[in-house]
Amino acid sequence: MDNNKLKKLKPYHVIFLVQNSMVALGLLSLPNELSSMGYSQWWIPLMLGIIANLTLIPIIWLFQRYPQDNLFTLNEKLIGKFLGKILNTFLVVYLIFFIASIVEGYLDLIKIIALPDRTIAGPLVVFFIVLLYIVHGGIKSIARFCILSFFLTIWMAYFLQWSILEGDIRHLMPVSNFTFHEFLVASRNGYFAICGYELIMTYFPYIINQKKAFKHASIGIWITITLYFSVTVVSVMYFTEWQLEEVIYPILKLYKAVELSYAERIDVLGISLWVLLILSSTAAYLWVAKKGMDALRSNNKTYHLYVIAICIFVFVMIPLSKDFQEAFYDNLFYIKFSIILWPNILIFLHLIKSKRKQASA
Repeated sequence: MDNNKLKKLKPYHVIFLVQNSMVALGLLSLPNELSSMGYSQWWIPLMLGIIANLTLIPIIWLFQRYPQDNLFTLNEKLIGKFLGKILNTFLVVYLIFFIASIVEGYLDLIKIIALPDRTIAGPLVVFFIVLLYIVHGGIKSIARFCILSFFLTIWMAYFLQWSILEGDIRHLMPVSNFTFHEFLVASRNGYFAICGYELIMTYFPYIINQKKAFKHASIGIWITITLYFSVTVVSVMYFTEWQLEEVIYPILKLYKAVELSYAERIDVLGISLWVLLILSSTAAYLWVAKKGMDALRSNNKTYHLYVIAICIFVFVMIPLSKDFQEAFYDNLFYIKFSIILWPNILIFLHLIKSKRKQASA
């Protein structure tokens, strides 16, 4: 898989890689994550989209100057091989835990909605078989699956119209009845839901038109932000403030408002199709983790993929308490945010090395 550095990602590949990497479980629970701001939450996704676009600027600026390097090889190049490998080891371990958090979150959702009285081991094995098949094809295979997933799931937005008709547009009017602390809580929780665009730091060398990578990645970001904004607005219109705080997966509740003579339980249909988005996101993260292990081992071996997958599977199957899981996965936010800001440190090191080269010349 990806045995060479031949550029293979076209603009639409980049757009949907960015877009699908961001969605995962975030869209399902976003209104609940923003509930500290009550009805005033509806504009937060727009603010988060602006922040995402701004943090994308240093990422693209840096990697346009190192077009053949990904995050892992660039770490070794700019901070030294020894420190770089230590940091890369940490990143691979983090990615294993992060992928496990996505998988476990989706499995919990399936147990609640679709399979309350059945063991989850069987579906988990099937999930990993499909996941490994997608990732084994390389980054272009993942990009194609992202495109397929988008068009097989986007039509579910049609069902939001029932919630709009039953909602109250007056709920959108209060936009300042929150404290600064409530704003910070909502911003933190919401930003965690939109992360994923930073993976471009690993597949940047595969992009054909790297000069327009910022434009294409921005399109992907704003497709996601548009979806997040739409769901948040509809949720604010439809739910009470108490429901926004207590309903963990508001979008499934919105689907329950759908009334069709020929179909019931649209929420089950939605959660069944959602596995495509989960596969898209986890496939991208798993491929990045595999590239990290490639960098650590200084070779490109297929078995690296299976080693990482086994680690994730084992961690998901370990019976941990819910309180521990929530606290552990919650703290992953700070690591993810640090990774997004890390290119700023690398830019600083790049400028120092450039000046030293100019001085020595």
